[in-house]
Amino acid sequence: LWFAVALLPSFVVYLVAMVGETNRAPFDLPEAEGELVGGFHTEYSSLKFALFFLAEYINMVTVSALATTLFLGGWRAPWPVSLWAGANSGWWPVVWFLAKVLALIFVFIWLRGTLPRLRYDQFMKLGWKVLIPVSLLWIVLVATVRALRNQGVDTQRVLVLGAGVLAAVILASLVVDLVAARREKQAKRAAAGGSALAGRPREFDPMAGGFPVPPLPGQQLPAVPRRARARAVTATATTTTGAVGVPEREGSGA
Repeated sequence: LWFAVALLPSFVVYLVAMVGETNRAPFDLPEAEGELVGGFHTEYSSLKFALFFLAEYINMVTVSALATTLFLGGWRAPWPVSLWAGANSGWWPVVWFLAKVLALIFVFIWLRGTLPRLRYDQFMKLGWKVLIPVSLLWIVLVATVRALRNQGVDTQRVLVLGAGVLAAVILASLVVDLVAARREKQAKRAAAGGSALAGRPREFDPMAGGFPVPPLPGQQLPAVPRRARARAVTATATTTTGAVGVPEREGSGA
C-alpha cells in the first residue's frame, strides 16, 4: 500500500510544501507582479541564465523523486500492473519510477497554467496557520496510534475519535475565519461611509492624505464643476498675492 493513501495528510502537506519550496505558481512570489521578466534574475544572461533555470527544474525533479520514493511506492509498479508477476523485474522498475516523477512534474506545470498567484500574506497564513498545525497534529496522532497498537489496544476507536476531534478543530477554524472576514468586510463598509443612517455613501476627499488617491468601492467623488474649481483657485491666488482681480465674462475673447 502506498504511503500516499495511508498517510494522506502528510502527502498533501508535502505536495503544497514542495510547490512553495521550488517557487512555482501559485507560490512564485520572488517574481515581481508588474514586470514582464523575473526581477530576481535580470542580472543573469547567457550561460548563467540557463544554469539558473536548469537549477530550478533540477529542484523540481528532486522533490518529485523524493515524493515518489516516500509516498508513491518508489520503483514498484502501480496496482493494476502489479498483478503481473514480472512487473517489478528487469528494467520495469526504472520505467515506473520515471513515470511517477514525470506525473508529478506534470502537476507542477498544470498548477502554473491553472491557479493565479497568491499574495505573500496568504502564503504565510497557509504555512503558519494551516500546514504546520496540521502536520504537528498528524504526527502526534500517528505516533499515538502506533504506540497503542504496540500495546494491543484497539486503534479503530482511537482513529474515529481522533478524526472527530480533527474535524471539529477544522470546522471551528473555518467558522472563526468566516466571522473574522465578515467583520472585516463590515468595517470596510463603515469606513467607506455606507452606513444605514446616512442612506448614501458620503463624499470622498481625494486629497485627504495629501496625495491624490482613487475612491474605494462605495465612495464617490464630490461633484465640483471645472469652472467653479478654476474660480476658486483664482480667488485663492488673488487673496494670497493681494491683487484685485476682475472676473472675466463668459464668452469674452480676452
